[in-house]
Amino acid sequence: MKPYKGYLLDLDGTIYRGHEAIPGAAEFVRYLQDKQIPYLFLTNNSSTSAERVADRLTGMGIEAAARDVYTTSMATVQYLQEQAPAGANVYAIGEEGLLTQLEAAGYRLTEADPDYVIVGIDRAFTYEKLAVAARAIRSGATFIATNADAALPTDAGLFPGNGSLVAAVSVASATKPIVIGKPESIIVRYALEVLGTKASETLIVGDNLFTDIEAGANSGLDSLLVLTGYSTREEAASHTAKPTYVASDLPEWQLRISL
Repeated sequence: MKPYKGYLLDLDGTIYRGHEAIPGAAEFVRYLQDKQIPYLFLTNNSSTSAERVADRLTGMGIEAAARDVYTTSMATVQYLQEQAPAGANVYAIGEEGLLTQLEAAGYRLTEADPDYVIVGIDRAFTYEKLAVAARAIRSGATFIATNADAALPTDAGLFPGNGSLVAAVSVASATKPIVIGKPESIIVRYALEVLGTKASETLIVGDNLFTDIEAGANSGLDSLLVLTGYSTREEAASHTAKPTYVASDLPEWQLRISL
């Protein structure tokens, strides 16, 4: 078994499910802490801040601080900072996590002649927001999506994810977006910079073949599929991007690397 010097950990379906920690997740995080193996919770959720994610994890009995969390909102702002200076005009469809990050970085949120249109999950999405975004992109604004997840897991089942909103804007504007989140390599590259490990020595862990496992394949990381969420072992066997490892859950993986 190859020893890994760093871990990128998905959240929903890997660490928790709904409002409850998945059995063994807290113990695995403590194992990494005890072994002094750096890790980062890597999430496509752009709706909330790293601080709130950490508070949620702590409430589930999983020790976490904001520095342990990296979100698509954070990655989107980091990408934008490479493209445009603070003060650039941005039209953002999204919730608190994205809007707060953009404002803190000094971008001007406006509907008037934006240079960039950014689409993150927005459960108050309207036809008017769609129209503003499409007009701006057709007028030359750069189209950026925090992520393109088709579905959003909730306690009531799968709800439309940000990919649904991105698709609407893409069709209306006749433009494909730059996508930041998993499975794209952009967010993984930034996360590795935060983590301080190389791709070749880092394992990405998640429950979704289409986001977590493909992110590993697109970024040169080995991957572990845990069967506690979205994807199954049978699907993994036929998926184009196959995980390096498959485990029933994190306790099984912990046992395997402890032997």
